[in-house]
Amino acid sequence: MSQITTHVLDTSSGRPAAGVKISLQKNSNNEWKEIAKGITNTDGRVSDLLSKTFVLDSGVYKLIFETNEYFNQIHIQSFYPFVEIVFFIKDAEHYHVPLLLNPFGYTTYRGS
Repeated sequence: MSQITTHVLDTSSGRPAAGVKISLQKNSNNEWKEIAKGITNTDGRVSDLLSKTFVLDSGVYKLIFETNEYFNQIHIQSFYPFVEIVFFIKDAEHYHVPLLLNPFGYTTYRGS
């Protein structure tokens, strides 16, 4: 399993959000560099963002979720064109960063 995994749940429908484009970026010297990208599957998950053997250095990272494109595909107007979740990695542990999403709000947490 990838060191970073995520899933997106559309809380307005109670269903997984399939087809959401996601970018993983690392901050280095106040600049963001993309290191991986993926798209949520029919279960709303991206489990292979990084290869199983790839270990991230300690640092500040962010996941960018292209939410506007997702809502446009299902013909719903939304408030947020994208969601950025910024977090700190301290070790080689697994980090699961889910996004609970609706057209006018979102929340996240560190999962397992």
